[in-house]
Amino acid sequence: MGPVSEQTQHDARACDGALARAFGFLGKRWNGILLATLANGPAGFSDLRRSVAGISDSVLSDRLGELARAGLVTRTVHPGPPVAVVYELTGSGRALAPALAELTTWARENLPAQECAREGERQEA
Repeated sequence: MGPVSEQTQHDARACDGALARAFGFLGKRWNGILLATLANGPAGFSDLRRSVAGISDSVLSDRLGELARAGLVTRTVHPGPPVAVVYELTGSGRALAPALAELTTWARENLPAQECAREGERQEA
């Protein structure tokens, strides 16, 4: 076997920096939920507010802006009347859909619903 490059010499137990960034971003309250909701198709602000129970208008606006700055969501304004704003996943956002679907399946099979509810209550406090 030839020499091992410095790049492949790493501690297999060390957390991958990219994975840490992904969970840091997707683990931020509402980001993953909004992406999963938009995976079902484009939606307006009020549609998202109704779909994501418990999110305030200001937090929804902040998170959508954050997702847009990250290049995962586009915001399109359709002139009215009335003016309509539609949010949609970009190609990068759509690339997350299979991973989010797998996480959803895993959670259904491995996380009891009451555990999730209690966790949500703790985060609200």
